Amino acid sequence: MSFPDWFTRRAADRTLTRRDVLRLGTASVLGLSLPNCLAAAAAAGRRAAARNVLVIYEQGGLSHMDTWDPKPDAVADHRTPFKPIATNVPGIQFSELLTKTAAVADKLAVVRSMHHAKDGADAHPNGTQYALSGSHPGAAALTMPDIGSIVSHTIGSNCKYLPPYIMVPGNHEQAAETRTGFLPAGTKVFKTGGRDLADPAWKIDGLIARAENRDGRLTDRHGLRDGLDRRQAASGPGYDVQGMDRLYDQAFDMLTSPKVTEAFDLSREPQKVRDAYGAGHRGACYLVGRKLIEAGVRFVTVDTRWPLTKETPKGGNLNWDHHDHIYATKTCELPGATGAGAGRYGIAHWVMMGSVDQAFSALIADLHDRGLLAETLVCFVSEFGRTPKINKAKGRDHWTHAYSIVFAGAGVRGGQVIGKTDREGGYVLDTPYTPEDYASTIYAKLGIDRDQPIYTPSNRPVFFGHAGQPIAGVM
Repeated sequence: MSFPDWFTRRAADRTLTRRDVLRLGTASVLGLSLPNCLAAAAAAGRRAAARNVLVIYEQGGLSHMDTWDPKPDAVADHRTPFKPIATNVPGIQFSELLTKTAAVADKLAVVRSMHHAKDGADAHPNGTQYALSGSHPGAAALTMPDIGSIVSHTIGSNCKYLPPYIMVPGNHEQAAETRTGFLPAGTKVFKTGGRDLADPAWKIDGLIARAENRDGRLTDRHGLRDGLDRRQAASGPGYDVQGMDRLYDQAFDMLTSPKVTEAFDLSREPQKVRDAYGAGHRGACYLVGRKLIEAGVRFVTVDTRWPLTKETPKGGNLNWDHHDHIYATKTCELPGATGAGAGRYGIAHWVMMGSVDQAFSALIADLHDRGLLAETLVCFVSEFGRTPKINKAKGRDHWTHAYSIVFAGAGVRGGQVIGKTDREGGYVLDTPYTPEDYASTIYAKLGIDRDQPIYTPSNRPVFFGHAGQPIAGVM
């Protein structure tokens, strides 16, 4: 390997040492000047490994010791009843609730050392905001935007007919925690809505033209607007229509492209694919996420909460906030419950981890088979973990001192575990990481220069990625 190529690769991997820098003294012998070499290194450091990002956000504080970080040596009174199982990577174990996901562990990097370095953000609203923005809600004078909004603002999207930042479906009680902060309204997340995405009647009304505007009427109106703009611009200086025209043109592309309907139409998927993701709402949400990535949407967040159905009585809030009877076989509303865990089923139920295990493993395999995983950064996250001790209501409470997240794709080396917690999963023992580091990892993977600020409407510079560093093992 030539010196320029070697140096560029080392810079891209963020692995330059002092000795490497000293080797720059020989650069002129190889025909590469010091300034040119440093410029090449800087460019390589911002090279995008990911084209798109797909975040699987399982809201409610998923129990890490019951899933990604099993603790078989924990004290018996607080130990999970679910055994660790081998994955397809020697030496790595998951909980038996992740049997199908264990078969794709070679494509996953599990970060077991996530924690909150600052107090606060330990409730679902502010914890969700922290997870979505990668910025502690109490740490900044400004309200920081979602990671997806910053991505939309800084690099936009090559997909003209869909918004650059979409949340599927984005209708649970914490979905209101999305933020644009000081960014323009055009960076706001588009939420698909939909009580049950597995319902064949589900559709996206907000991105499909009304019936009375179809069959050319909308195109005629678009042409009329162009004519009025030209006439107004010719009437005199000082009338700039370009800013509003960009918004109108984007809306027109969304409403007129047949690809919009295709991106959300699950009936176009073979039954074999639908079955792989699993029946019901969660599988449908994950599959729509893949379809949006395939369509070219830059940043997609799948935010799933199983809807209340006749098959899930008392399941009015099926997220991961298991304060009561976390190991119940059905509803958690059993004798001794405090009510804080109302509306949930036990973590092992099909609509809980059963559907997650099937949908997530299918998503990773599907992206890989379609060649999309190489350019898509997949992130599986929750706002925090659960307590290492079981409470009096036989549940686990909020816990910010240790939890797990998972990465895949876009050059992430699979088959690895990053970080370590103690034997009960209570505290991080080494290589601690924070939501700020998680956000910085996404920016770095997309090739976004974190040294360049974003400016507020009052021209104030705001640095959005300096509170964290990209997670080394993921990069």
